[in-house]
Amino acid sequence: MRSIRPLPAAIGLVAALSLTATACGPREDVAADKPAASATADGGAAIPADLADRLKEHGVELDEWKNGEWKNWDKDTWLREAKDFVNPMIKGLWKPERMKEAESPQRTMAAGEISGDQGVTDPEPRPVQAKPESKPYHRNAAPVGKVFFDAPQGSMVCSATVVKDPANPGRSNLVWTAGHCVHAGQEGGWYRNITFVPAYNDLGKSPAELRNAQPQEIAPYGVYWADWVSTSGEWISEGGPTGGGGAPYDYAVMHVKPERGTKSLEETVGAALDVEFDAPEAKDIAAMGAWGYPAAPPYDGLIMHKCIDRPGRLSIGPGTPTMWRIGCTMTGGSSGGGWVVTRPNGKPALVSNTSIGPVTAGWLAGPRLGEGAREIYTTMSGKFAGR
Repeated sequence: MRSIRPLPAAIGLVAALSLTATACGPREDVAADKPAASATADGGAAIPADLADRLKEHGVELDEWKNGEWKNWDKDTWLREAKDFVNPMIKGLWKPERMKEAESPQRTMAAGEISGDQGVTDPEPRPVQAKPESKPYHRNAAPVGKVFFDAPQGSMVCSATVVKDPANPGRSNLVWTAGHCVHAGQEGGWYRNITFVPAYNDLGKSPAELRNAQPQEIAPYGVYWADWVSTSGEWISEGGPTGGGGAPYDYAVMHVKPERGTKSLEETVGAALDVEFDAPEAKDIAAMGAWGYPAAPPYDGLIMHKCIDRPGRLSIGPGTPTMWRIGCTMTGGSSGGGWVVTRPNGKPALVSNTSIGPVTAGWLAGPRLGEGAREIYTTMSGKFAGR
């Protein structure tokens, strides 16, 4: 492997994220802010008033869905349009063992697949070895967590980040991830049983140490179910197994609610990141960091990692937006994890998410967030204003 390229500015980036998480972390004198145990498997469901009716429109009864109808991936009935998202809560479905067995959705491509305007594709970056995040995660990277969902291939995992909600300051329930972590793209539809677990495996324990772990050791703040998700129309229409033409638009915003309790996600974990849609050009950014839970070998999906590098540019095809690219050895499972820069005011902001990488796992690429991403974000915020 080629040498790792350290950047002095990386120290400031990590410190900024750590400071945000620590300063806003769980307070010992407020019980509601402490990590909570996962909900019991009672099979109950807390649903929006119109969800059962929406399911019926597609010929599905809520009880049937909860009892296994969600496993029906008939392509003729697999909901794929933006307006058709449904994700009824099935309490207790995501038990710790089921989480540990979930696999990563691969979004890898060979170097020969990269084409397009080479004028906006910089030389391939040298690999940067991913480093484990400091523990406990809720004090060092509080906004970061893990996404679990079901696909035709089985239970799957991604990564994600808690972001601020302009319509609900201090009480955000918004989570940023990749489009391919919620929707299969042009050949499929919405994934199912989509949940978010902030600070997953907070103490970074090994598989042996987690063998007899309590639910709160796996999901310290509990499980949050997506009750609405938005991704780009380009991802839905053009996204493919290796990203395809949808890769530059491979982002999504989830609105979540707790499986147990009513407190907002931001209040519970104590942190959320701003989202930056007008980031400077790559040449003007000293360092960009990616966080996530890589699950494909040599990683096991249990440990949060990070990579920090000076960003470059990657063009997938003519007429598509240029993507960010950094050196990083993280693998599948880190998809959807947030990319962070430090603003001039010293505060961190999310500017992208992990989308694709090569089969050699030497770099990662993420979409550059522009007006399309901003529209999804502001629409999701407005949809849940005051809630």
